[in-house]
Amino acid sequence: MTDSPQRPRHFSMIRGFHLADFLTLGNAACGAGAVFLAMLYMARPSLAHLLWAAAMAPAALAFDVLDGRVARWRQQHSALGRELDSLADVISFGVAPAALGFAVGLQGGWDVVALVYFVCCGVSRLARYNVTAESLSAGADKVAYFEGTPIPTSVLITAVLAFAAWQGHVGEQLYGGWWQLGPWQLHPLALLYALSGTAMISKTLHIPKL
Repeated sequence: MTDSPQRPRHFSMIRGFHLADFLTLGNAACGAGAVFLAMLYMARPSLAHLLWAAAMAPAALAFDVLDGRVARWRQQHSALGRELDSLADVISFGVAPAALGFAVGLQGGWDVVALVYFVCCGVSRLARYNVTAESLSAGADKVAYFEGTPIPTSVLITAVLAFAAWQGHVGEQLYGGWWQLGPWQLHPLALLYALSGTAMISKTLHIPKL
């Protein structure tokens, strides 16, 4: 008696995905696209590259909203879906905005510190949410509020950068200029990232979840 052939594991994993999970992957794809477009802008500067990179943020946000609504509508919540959502959000609303900021000119030493801090805060924010979501939901289908601002609020930073690019305020023309602080430069615009990151990890800010 011969053993029946085993189905390849990757096919089994894909069959385990729900519709909401594929929407979540759309979110991740938008974030990855934004990073590549930011890199392309640095290699071949073009306003179109920056604007398309910025446009990936609202597209990712649309996928992020839809996957949650579809999951609730189809009652298909899973640990896999929650982890996928967090990983996609890290790319689209953490790494991608930071890459876009670096591409438009936030390249001073203190700027990079602010960008890295922003990404680390986003990662920490999502990890804390995953750990505390069950207790915050109090048995409901979703949590009643967020502790700290949700990471998708970084689309506001992306909007500011897109407007700056549209007005030609990139590179040496960034809003606010730059300061020399010790050995490194700091563009005041980078403080938006530091402020956003701090708000994300705050435990005193309670934001109702709509």
